[in-house]
Amino acid sequence: MTIRIVRARPEHAVRLTQIAHAAKSYWGYPAQWIELWRNQLTITEAYIEANEVYAAVDADDVILGFYALGGEGEKRTLEHLWVQPQSFGAGVGRQLFTHAVARAQTLGARVIEIESDPHAEGFYQRMGAETIGEVTYDMEGSPRRLPLMAYMLQKPSPPFHPDNEE
Repeated sequence: MTIRIVRARPEHAVRLTQIAHAAKSYWGYPAQWIELWRNQLTITEAYIEANEVYAAVDADDVILGFYALGGEGEKRTLEHLWVQPQSFGAGVGRQLFTHAVARAQTLGARVIEIESDPHAEGFYQRMGAETIGEVTYDMEGSPRRLPLMAYMLQKPSPPFHPDNEE
């Protein structure tokens, strides 16, 4: 499958929200939990304008998934990375993650922190992220533990200059 990664535009907000909801729902979470997560899974035009949001599009310009980077300086956060369930296993998530890493590096980051859904932890580990802890939230009176992960970025190599040889 040929895809391109493009900067998301405000008019993509509804489609990105649909993808986030569909991907989260795929894992069989109770409907009331999905409702509790509504605000977190809703991508607004203002959010797209204010953040690093990129979409994976196919040859017909259909959006298949997206990611969003937050944070600043040397520590960035992967706030979103969602792929429509019909595209699971097609490499869309891998391409989005690879693009996010490159984008974070361009922005001067040294680490990308990821608060992962438990179902996505294996994906991020395969991408090279390490589980460094957990974050606990209260879900209807019960603790919900999420893996806290970190992806360490390589410092770019300085350009080679023959006169810099030792």
